[in-house]
Amino acid sequence: MKQVAQRPRDGEISVVEAPIPSLRPGWVLVANRFSLISAGTERSKVELASKSLAGKARARPDLVRKVIDRARVEGIRAAASTARERLAGLEPLGYSSAGLVVAVGAGVEGLAPADRVACAGGGWANHAEVIAVPKNLIAEVPEGVQLEDAAYATVGAIALHAVRQAEAAVGEHVGVIGLGLVGQLAVRLLRAAGAYAVGVDLDSAAVDLANAAGALALNRDDQTLESRVLEATRGIGLDAILICAATTSEDPLALAAQLARDRARVVVVGDVPVVADRAALYAKELDVRLSRSYGPGRYERDYEERGRDLPPGYVRWTEQRNLQSFVDLLAAGRLDLAGLTTHRYPVERASEAYRALSQPMGARAFGVLLEYDYKPSSASATVRPARRAGAGARVALIGAGSFARRTLLPALQAAHADLVTVASEQGLSAADVSSRFGFECAGASVDDVIDDETIAAGVIATRHASHAALTARALEAGKAVFVEKPLALRAQELDEIERALQKGGPLMVGFNRRFAPLVVRLAEELEGIESLALVARVNAGPLPADHWLHDPEVGGGRLLGEGCHFVDLLAHVARAEVVSAHAVASPQPDRPLECSDNFVANLGFAGGSVGTLMYSGAGDARFPKERLEVFGGGVAAVIDDFRQLELVRRGKRTVVKSSQDKGHRQEIARFVAVVRGEEDAPSQNGYLSSTRATLALVDSIRTGRSVRLDGAERASSISASAD
Repeated sequence: MKQVAQRPRDGEISVVEAPIPSLRPGWVLVANRFSLISAGTERSKVELASKSLAGKARARPDLVRKVIDRARVEGIRAAASTARERLAGLEPLGYSSAGLVVAVGAGVEGLAPADRVACAGGGWANHAEVIAVPKNLIAEVPEGVQLEDAAYATVGAIALHAVRQAEAAVGEHVGVIGLGLVGQLAVRLLRAAGAYAVGVDLDSAAVDLANAAGALALNRDDQTLESRVLEATRGIGLDAILICAATTSEDPLALAAQLARDRARVVVVGDVPVVADRAALYAKELDVRLSRSYGPGRYERDYEERGRDLPPGYVRWTEQRNLQSFVDLLAAGRLDLAGLTTHRYPVERASEAYRALSQPMGARAFGVLLEYDYKPSSASATVRPARRAGAGARVALIGAGSFARRTLLPALQAAHADLVTVASEQGLSAADVSSRFGFECAGASVDDVIDDETIAAGVIATRHASHAALTARALEAGKAVFVEKPLALRAQELDEIERALQKGGPLMVGFNRRFAPLVVRLAEELEGIESLALVARVNAGPLPADHWLHDPEVGGGRLLGEGCHFVDLLAHVARAEVVSAHAVASPQPDRPLECSDNFVANLGFAGGSVGTLMYSGAGDARFPKERLEVFGGGVAAVIDDFRQLELVRRGKRTVVKSSQDKGHRQEIARFVAVVRGEEDAPSQNGYLSSTRATLALVDSIRTGRSVRLDGAERASSISASAD
C-alpha cells in the first residue's frame, strides 16, 4: 500500500510502499478514501523537520535536554547514536481521515466490513491507503454524509471540544481569534449551537471565508475592531473567546482580554504563549481555560489503545463522542463545509499537497485533502524488492522499534547475518527498516516470518507482552529464536515456551550483560570460587508515569521488564541457579506494587552464593547507572557502569578500563554463529531459570513471603549445551 512519510533529518516528504498494518483485538482496519492535511499542526511539523540541526535544537530545547541527559548516563556515543537514529527513521503523517472498514478486530462491536467511518489519532489515522485504528477513535458516518466531509472529523472534534470548553450558549457572542482550519470550523459550530461568531485574523482570505460562513469576521489591523465588536454586542463585549491562532506573539491573549466582557470565558486552543497583563485579566475577572485536543480520553492509553470507554453519565463528551457528534451534525445539515476544501491531490502527489501549505496570506490553504483509490486485489501483502544472492544465517526481524534499529540491527549487520524479512505492527516502520538495513523484503505480518520455511531464525524485538507467544510460535515452527528480554511475563507463558523448545531452538534471550567484556573478564577471575556474595545496584532513572513499561499487561513493570537483566547477571556470575527469592518494593499510588520503580531483591543460589539487587527509578539520571560488586575466595571486584573493572586479590589491585560495552554485539554475534552451526548455544536452562526467578520475585513482592524454587519450579529439564 502507499503511505505518506517524512524523514525528520531533512523534512523530506515521500510516498512509500509499505505493508498493511497489523490488526489487533479492539482495533479496526480501514481503507482510506480521504485524509485531511492539517494546515496548522502538520505544517509546523514539516517546518521543524526542514530546519538545520541547530534550528531544531533552538525550536525543541526539551529534546536537547533529553539527549544531554542520555549522554551523561550512557556516554556521548550512545546518545549521538540514538539521536541519529531518531532523525533517520521515517515517521507517519496525518491524524484525520475517512474510509471503509476492511476488517474488525476481536471485541469490536457495531462495525462490519464496508461500513463508512471517520478515523482519528496521530500515528493511526495516517495518510495511507490502509490504516489500523483503535475502536474509540472511530465514528460511524451516516448515509448522506460525503466521506470527504467526514475526513474533517478529527479537526472538527478539536473545534467542538473548544466550543464545549467555552460553554457557548444560545444567543451569546463568541469570538474566534485565528481563522485557520480549526477557527473556521469553530465559527460553523458556534452558529450550529445558536451562538453568534465574531472572527478575527490577519489574513483577508480567512476573514472572507468566515464571513461567507455567517460570522462577523474582522481583520486584526482594522482600526475599528473594538468599536465594531462593542456595536455587535450592544456595548457588552464578547461572552467567550476561542484563541485558535498559532503564534509566538502574546497578542492573541491580550486581544481577547481587550474584547471580552466582564467575567467572560477565554479558551486557549492553539499554540500561543499564555502570557498576559494581569491587570487586564483581573479587571474583568476573566476565566482563562485551555482546551486539550479533541476531548476527554485524549492521551489516555486505557481509553485510546485499550478501548475502555468513559461512562456517559460521568463524561458526556469523550473524544469519540465528539467525533460522532461532528459527523452527526453534518448528517443533520447543521454544518456546511462548503469552501473549506481549497486543494485536492491524489496520494501519489502528497509532496505537492504539503507545498501548498506554504502559500502566502491571501492565497492560503485551508482544507487540503488527499484522495485514495485502494483496491485490495492489486496490493501485494509483502513489499519485496529483488532478492539478494548469498548464503548464511537467514534471519527475520519481528518488531522494528527504536531499540531494534539502534542496537540489534547494527549488531546483526556486523555479524554478517543474511537479513531476509522484517515485520512490524505498523507497516511503515517495516518498510523503512527493510530499505535502510538491506532486508530482502518487508513482510506484512508475523505469519510471513513464521510460515517462511526458508528462514532459519527469528529475532523478536516487540513490546514485552508479545514476547512469549511469538517465541513459542517460532520455536514450534522449528526456528532458532533470539528474543529481547523479558522472555515471559507469566509462569504459564514460560511453561509454553519450554514445551515449544522440544520442537525448535536453540533459544537465546537478550540478557546481553553476561556477554559484556568486563563481565567475561570477571568470570575468568572468579573461576573455581564456589561461594560468592554479590550486589547489583541499578540507578535506572525515572520514566514518565504513563510509560508503557509501567503497564502490567504490556510492559510488565520494571522488575519483569528490566530487573530480569540483573537477576540473570547475578546468576551468571554466581554460576548457579536461583533457589530462593525474596523482594520488597516501595508502594506507588499509580500502579500495582510489583510494577514499582523501587525494589530490593535477595537471591539464594545453589551452591551457597547469595546476591542482592537494589533497583531504583527515583535517582538522578546523571549519576552512573549500574554497579556490580562481588566478594569471595579472597577476591573483591567491582564493575562500574561497564566502563571499569577493579579487582583486588591478595592486596594487589588491578584496574581494567574500556568504553562502555554492555555486550549487545557479542550476544548477537554468538546467536548468528549458533544459527550457522559455528558455535554451541548458551545453556537454555540459564535463560529459563533467570526468568522463573524473576517471576518468583514478583510473587514475593505480592505476598511478602520468600519463594523457594526447587524441582520443576527451578528450571527446565530440557537438555542444552553449556557455555
